[in-house]
This record gives sequence, C-alpha cells and structure tokens, in this order.
Amino acid sequence: MKDIFSLQGKNAIVIGGAGGIGQAIAKGLAFYGAKVGIASRKLENLEKAAQEIQTDINKEVKIFQVDSANEDSIKALAGKVVAEMGKVDILVNSQGINIKQSALEFQMDQWDALFNVNVKGVMMCCKEFAKIMTKQNYGKIINVSSVRGARACGGGNSAYNSSKGAVDMMTRTLAVELAPFNITVNAVGPTVTETPMMTKLLTDNPALKERLTGAHPLGRLSVPEDMIGAAVFLASDASNYVTGQVIYPDGGLTAIG
Repeated sequence: MKDIFSLQGKNAIVIGGAGGIGQAIAKGLAFYGAKVGIASRKLENLEKAAQEIQTDINKEVKIFQVDSANEDSIKALAGKVVAEMGKVDILVNSQGINIKQSALEFQMDQWDALFNVNVKGVMMCCKEFAKIMTKQNYGKIINVSSVRGARACGGGNSAYNSSKGAVDMMTRTLAVELAPFNITVNAVGPTVTETPMMTKLLTDNPALKERLTGAHPLGRLSVPEDMIGAAVFLASDASNYVTGQVIYPDGGLTAIG
C-alpha cells in the first residue's frame, strides 16, 4: 500500500504564503514532500517567510511576487510558476484582508476593496491555475475560508463574513465544474488564529483573549500550524474522493452553534 499522504513529486503554490496561516501551510506541504512556491505582494515578506521555512525544516521554497487583486498580475504569476516549476499540482489560496466597520456606516469603496481580494482574487487565482490543471487532468485547489463563512458574528465583520460565505459557495461550485478534469476543490475554515498580528491584539486585550478562548470546546485558540493537517490531507491522494467540502480545524467552535 502506498503512502497516500505523501506529497513527493507534487508542486504547490501558496498564494498569501508570506506569513500566518499561508506560511504554515506552505511549510507543512514542503515538509511532506512537495516542491513549494509562495506568492505575495511584498518581496521582503516573501524573503523572510522563505528563510523561516528553510530554517524550520531545511527545505527551500521559491518566491513569486503577485498582486492577488489584479488579474494581469495573477496571469503573469501562473506563467512564471509554470516556467520555473514545470507544473502545478496544488494551489492554496490563503490571501485575504479584513476591514471592520459598522454595517450602518460601511464605506462601499472599502467593501469593494475587501471583496476584490477575498472573493474576486480567489476566483481569479482558481481560474488561472485551473487552466493549467485541466491540461494535466489533475489538481488540488484549497481555499482558506473561515468559520465566519458559516457562523456569523458582530464587531463590524459584515464584509469579511460575507466574503467567506462567498468563498465557501465558490469552492462548492468550482468543485462541481472542475470534477470532470480530476480536479478537487475544497476549503479549510480556521477560527481565530494567533498569528503575529492577532497575538499582539490579544496580549493588549486579555479579557478578549479569555472570552475567545472560552468559546472553543478545546479550550485554546488556534495557531497557524493547526491548519497543516487539513491542508496536507486535502493536497494529498488521501483526499482523492473528497471535493466541494469545507473542513473546520476550529477547536469545536462550529459544533456548538
């Protein structure tokens, strides 16, 4: 019996891979054998992430600059990845922003800016890299969504939550459309995750951290590495018959409402 979780011989590109959840997923894919490239807008962030991954697991990753809200930039990225890596077996869309404003005062230009990255940008990346995958008759697309695509919250998150709900439905719809090409499309839905930015916020607001921690049955907040297992599963042959699904590595949050 073969190792169905191995990623040996697979090429992966992680968009939004220069920090936080995306960087953790890139590190996990590389550790399990994939040849990995990471893409983001800022070169200095890419270089820092690539060095950290190499230090952690002694695996090199390629870096690519991209503006994931710009279609021409994404098309250029797809061409560069193929030119440098030869093929693309795995696409991870981990790009995203959050703009918090009251629903009664939300500036529509800000709403559009968020959707351009979180929804349109994800769709454009799926579109361009799926074109490559259809020629191979193989591919794994993994979108990073959120528990907030399925469970609402307040706090000025109407745009963010709505964008993640859109990503969930996009994932399911693309799974159906791309199935004839042997391409699976799934998503992971993280909960509040202690990325460096979030850690500072929680350190400055211990009462908020206590409240958020208590909302999770497992009794702790997520760290970026909690996403690796689900991502490796969805990227590997272990998930060949899994498509159109959202997996929630969320400490049990969605199980309780």
